[in-house]
Amino acid sequence: MALLNSDCPDLKLIARGKVRDLYEVDEKSLLFVATDRISAFDVIMNNAIPGKGKILTEISLFWFDLLKDVLPNHLITSKFDEMPENIQKYRGQLEGRSILVKKMRVLPIEAIVRGYITGSGMAEYKKKGTICDIPLPEGLVESQKLPEVLFTPSTKAEIGDHDENIHPSKVVEILGDKDLAEKIEKSAIALYTKASEYAASKGIIIADTKFEFGLDENNNLVVVDEVLTPDSSRFWPAAKYEAGRTQESFDKQVLRNYLESIGFDKKTSITLPQEVTDNTLDKYKEAFLLLTGKEISL
Repeated sequence: MALLNSDCPDLKLIARGKVRDLYEVDEKSLLFVATDRISAFDVIMNNAIPGKGKILTEISLFWFDLLKDVLPNHLITSKFDEMPENIQKYRGQLEGRSILVKKMRVLPIEAIVRGYITGSGMAEYKKKGTICDIPLPEGLVESQKLPEVLFTPSTKAEIGDHDENIHPSKVVEILGDKDLAEKIEKSAIALYTKASEYAASKGIIIADTKFEFGLDENNNLVVVDEVLTPDSSRFWPAAKYEAGRTQESFDKQVLRNYLESIGFDKKTSITLPQEVTDNTLDKYKEAFLLLTGKEISL
């Protein structure tokens, strides 16, 4: 049974994002609920992918643990029995897809890191020879490995709007803090580098990914939200990789490709055919198995 929207009237709903529902638990903690909603091109689809939220939660937890020596994260617990009683009454909805996290001051930047050229990066490169106005060598082809890992941030748009790619120098203007902007860039690249090296050992290329950061009560930088899931990253099977063409993937590229094939207007929510939702879920399960060596039970 897919969870499109969580319904927890005794908890204070703060926001519904493209995938996550966010509740305030008390003055120091929040509950992140990964629903089964799926979005593409910043549009949430009408139907959900059953179990997807549970896979996203498990993948994030896996990376939180692997990357905790690079930068701390906002996790308090993912164990449902350790959560407050006012959460436990919603076990049927929330178990397996919720994490209790520390409240942070979330920074208004999508910290995107790219190791390969594709997607909006390739589109800009074809027009201007740049990504986020960062000049690149001539002659790069679709899905080629970049000469170096790039930090290519974007603004964080409201639901229904599109994130805007920006030059890294604009992060300083938005935050008003040069040291913090530099720390975000270094941390994002360090997280991506460690994760991509691990994934490569499991046969997965992480072409790009998006991190979000916050500041704790002592102004320390902390990773928040999801980390390196198929929703926030492009995962490619290394065995089938070939520069010069679009790649097969373990992420929602299945959905993007379908939407492109039907001339999707990138504005209007639609109902996806069963085949597309099934294929998307299979890709998420496969990614989890390759990364962790475990089957996921939904």
